[in-house]
Amino acid sequence: MPQPVVAKLIDTSQCIGCKACEVACQEWNDQEFTLGTFDGSYQTMPDLAHNFWNLIKFNEYETNGAMSWLMAKYQCMHCVEPGCLKACPAPGAIVQRANGIVDIVQENCIGCGYCITGCPFDVPRLSPTTKKVYKCSLCSDRTSVGMAPACIKTCPTNCLTFGARDELLRMADTRAAELKSDGHADAGVYNPPGVGGTNVIYVLKQASEPEKYGLPKDPSIPWTVSLWK
Repeated sequence: MPQPVVAKLIDTSQCIGCKACEVACQEWNDQEFTLGTFDGSYQTMPDLAHNFWNLIKFNEYETNGAMSWLMAKYQCMHCVEPGCLKACPAPGAIVQRANGIVDIVQENCIGCGYCITGCPFDVPRLSPTTKKVYKCSLCSDRTSVGMAPACIKTCPTNCLTFGARDELLRMADTRAAELKSDGHADAGVYNPPGVGGTNVIYVLKQASEPEKYGLPKDPSIPWTVSLWK
């Protein structure tokens, strides 16, 4: 029986920026303690790192003279058509599993960094110590035995959901419709077609401006990947 394609749904309208998902990710993946930069932002880190795969972005914006946040969880998008996989020259270093998860097999990684340039979301990070590339694996070690990713289990507001991709897309459409009926006319689903869709799906109140959430508007695999291949 074929495995269903799985996905993560992020309802940004319910995120409170508690960072519980960040802590769960660090603990489950046995990452070293990471200290923030204290640069005037509530954001833990300026960006993702080789040892920090899950980041809540605190995006400030102004509405009617008042400052607000559009918070969004940022990690590997597990694209249906992964640019990192297309760019990688090392056999077996980046794999797309039957359930849709895009994973890096570190023992096969040669540290060339081509996957970094192939990712339109700027996610993979090269470790200066191991000379290997790292990113969110959507907890493939947990999902392979029927468990949800660590970040999903710890979220206190249910803004994170894990399950079959088709079902989550239906849930995302339903939630976006609810937000529209509540007065958020621009609400919608972020599932960019330029990468064939993603297995990390967002519900956004301001879907026409994903850049406000730190997400690229029309991501696609760089043309240079096809050229050199």
